[in-house]
Amino acid sequence: MIFVAADHNGFRLREKVLLYLLRRGEEVYDLGAHELDPNDDFNVYAVGVVKEVKSHKNAVGILMCGGGQGMCMTANRFSGIRAALVWDSEEAEITRNDNDANIICLPARVLEDNDAEWKTIIDKFLDTPFAKAARYVRRNNALDRIGEGRVKK
Repeated sequence: MIFVAADHNGFRLREKVLLYLLRRGEEVYDLGAHELDPNDDFNVYAVGVVKEVKSHKNAVGILMCGGGQGMCMTANRFSGIRAALVWDSEEAEITRNDNDANIICLPARVLEDNDAEWKTIIDKFLDTPFAKAARYVRRNNALDRIGEGRVKK
């Protein structure tokens, strides 16, 4: 399951991403924005995707806004979410392999006119498995403890 959302700045890219995911044969859920509203707030869409990713085993999310950072900062407020701001395919692969990222945040201002790049990013994100190396598992568990307010040195 892939949950997708964008604010007004990511609206155009979201439409293209949804079509691409459907062509890939993915199970896709569109969480908006469903109309272009320059006054909408990115955090509403980020929280919607986070809730769905947390509620469905093995689900992932793709969030888009102007720079990607607002979506990423919002999503990472939640325990169990490892959102990554991704601007190229190498980062998409590394964040899946090392960090087990379950949400990627795409900067629409950078990517919306570069179809080849965002498609490669999505492919790497969806096709790269988590390496499950002990150090990566340990670090991800530490992130969850921090998110739950249980900081351990």
